[in-house]
Amino acid sequence: MYLKSMNKTVIFCLALGVFSLAQAQDTTTRLKIDGVSAVVGDYVILDSDVDKAYIDLESQGVSTTDITRCSLLGKLMEDKLYAHHAEQDSIEVSNDDINNYVEQTIEYFVQQIGSMDKVLEFYKKKSEESFRAELFEVNRVQQLSQQMQSKIIEDVEVTPDEVKAFFNAIPKDDLPVFGSELEVAQIVIEPKVSPEEEKRIIEQLETMRNDVLENGSSFASKAILYSQDPGSRSRGGRYTLDRKRPQMVKEFREQAYRLQEGEISQPFKTDFGWHIVTVDKIRGRQIDVRHVLLVPTVSSAALGEAQNELKLINKRVSDGELSFAAAAREFSDDKITRANGGVLINPSTGDTRFELTKLDPQLYNQILKLEDNEISIPILEEDRSGNKKYKIVMVSNRFDEHVADYAKDYVRIKELALKEKQLKAIEKWMAEKIADTYVSLNRANQSCDFANNWLKN
Repeated sequence: MYLKSMNKTVIFCLALGVFSLAQAQDTTTRLKIDGVSAVVGDYVILDSDVDKAYIDLESQGVSTTDITRCSLLGKLMEDKLYAHHAEQDSIEVSNDDINNYVEQTIEYFVQQIGSMDKVLEFYKKKSEESFRAELFEVNRVQQLSQQMQSKIIEDVEVTPDEVKAFFNAIPKDDLPVFGSELEVAQIVIEPKVSPEEEKRIIEQLETMRNDVLENGSSFASKAILYSQDPGSRSRGGRYTLDRKRPQMVKEFREQAYRLQEGEISQPFKTDFGWHIVTVDKIRGRQIDVRHVLLVPTVSSAALGEAQNELKLINKRVSDGELSFAAAAREFSDDKITRANGGVLINPSTGDTRFELTKLDPQLYNQILKLEDNEISIPILEEDRSGNKKYKIVMVSNRFDEHVADYAKDYVRIKELALKEKQLKAIEKWMAEKIADTYVSLNRANQSCDFANNWLKN
């Protein structure tokens, strides 16, 4: 549709202009409001919103040379249509999550500009309270829009016959060209945590649990003060779990789903460390949880042992005693890649191939100077939670740039076919909802050549 390359930050900044909500009014009254570009359902888009969109895009370094006012207005109207029907379908967004996002956004603005007063002056806002309220509404609309789009395509799938038909329908001269790709394998050794350290962590979590249950202390405060999960610490350890979209590891989900509201789990272990989790609210298939994550400290001696173990494995592979794949299956501590002979899975495609130009920068630097089947030295990695591990990596296969081949590139072709089917589902939904939704454009915008039938011709 419009401006598909815009990232979430740009989309967010797009909306920083003055937004206003309107309840249903008659058409004549709405069109008489000065500066109204369009109305979609219960949402009004002002001329100033479109003006501000240009300013915000340029401030983000996005070229607006080929972006027309009509295309920006069309994008804003799409977002409002999604949000309007998300509310009609009773899709809920978390106020806590939005408030936390607002807090982080304001902190970022203050860091960039210097003070809250300067932020308010820059964005021409009268008070911090009104600015926060506006940011809240902007983000609420964005989240509603995103959830509505996810709902539209959540059940869209493609069959092998559809993939084949999609590929056969592409003229030979128009077949996609896939760039140079790599397969990368790894062997991971995690340093051993001493029993004494694990006992210390468990006892610390048990003390927190008892303090909440027996003394009425705040679980959220415990998470803010002590949790080592950077993704949730500032939100008091809060996550929303969805039974249809499992985003947390299995052990975490199992603990969370067996709890009632207000209950707190016993300490349990995952690959990230040790946790306690509580349930704030159960909302159908979704549950709001909080957790505290503690990561055991690994001694220097344990790190040294892990490094030496990898050096020995490297030597055995280099001497031909066993293959890299066999060594990965026997020794690697990484559950995901171990059964695969150490071969990494591309999270974007589910395939084992990584396009060279799209490699994660950290992984790219690790394999940059490696020849085919050359094994790296042991590499120390630390994740955001503080867990440390050593690994060795190897480029196990290379694929030169080539025109798409159905047999060799089935996974990539299936992904393209699925995206096309999802796009068609969204276009169908958009056409149906525009027909059923109150939409009004001022006269100046009725000459726009929109991709969607906003004028209902």
